[in-house]
Amino acid sequence: MPPERLPLALTMGEPAGIGGEIAAGAWAALRATGPVFLLIDDASRIPGPVRRIEAPEQAAAVFGQALPVLHRPLPRPAVPGRIDPANAPAVIASIDEAVALARAGRAAGVVTNPIQKSALYAAGFAHPGHTEYLAEIAGTGVPPVMLLACPELRVVPVTIHEPLKQAIARLTPALIAEVARLTAAGLRRDFGIAAPRLAIAGLNPHAGEDGTIGTEDRDIVAPAVAALRAEGIDARGPIPPDTMFTAKARPGYDVALGLYHDQALIPIKTLDMAGGVNVTLGLSIVRTSPDHGTALDIAGTGRADPASLIAALRLAAEIAGHRQKGFV
Repeated sequence: MPPERLPLALTMGEPAGIGGEIAAGAWAALRATGPVFLLIDDASRIPGPVRRIEAPEQAAAVFGQALPVLHRPLPRPAVPGRIDPANAPAVIASIDEAVALARAGRAAGVVTNPIQKSALYAAGFAHPGHTEYLAEIAGTGVPPVMLLACPELRVVPVTIHEPLKQAIARLTPALIAEVARLTAAGLRRDFGIAAPRLAIAGLNPHAGEDGTIGTEDRDIVAPAVAALRAEGIDARGPIPPDTMFTAKARPGYDVALGLYHDQALIPIKTLDMAGGVNVTLGLSIVRTSPDHGTALDIAGTGRADPASLIAALRLAAEIAGHRQKGFV
């Protein structure tokens, strides 16, 4: 099948969450325009028109009439809002199959529905989350980078899911520079940006004011920026974090690097909570995900908004297109 006609592979995510509902909603929104995608899930639990297929190559032919599903029965019927660790192996198997299809050239990329990590941990899952697991089964030998994107902003957190005190203690010029290099490479390859502009946030108020409000910006962030610029990477910083996300500042860069989780994620979720997309840079495959959780509290109520999944599917198709064109 020509690369441009390959479907995206969407995983089931947490069966007790909203994954099935938003998959159906995304299909309804995209059925006429694409991108074409298939769902790896228990077809009996998906609302709306569904067509069971035997292979991803069949997805394009049925997409206009029904959501193509590679039917993978759950060990136990899913009850909205009630997680069941017995279904965790099926959740993991869905991820494995989607990755295998992408690596074999039978899917254009992988879009992951949100998982409930507590349910997977109870079943023996040994990874902090999706990103770390995907790095193991689809990595390229470099650390994966989490990028969040919406039409108005892209952000990358240098440190992610760890206590703030620990995150700050881990910051070094080498760590910041490594994440920045990987981010720049990912923007070239996956977004087609030939010369990415990186804005790197300061840690302290006013980026430390030359060491008068903390020395980390002078001693840790500034050397990283200097090293990046010496390598020919357009990096700027440390930039005062209270002004770098304003409407006036955002057009001046292609991605903002926050030094810790909330510094990067609060701005993008404030700007576009419904349409934000999680992208993993540095994998051998394309991977995106909605920028929200399993929403157990509203599962089964019909209130789930598919907007972030729709954005994730569209961005995955866009990234796949850039990779097919050979951007480096």
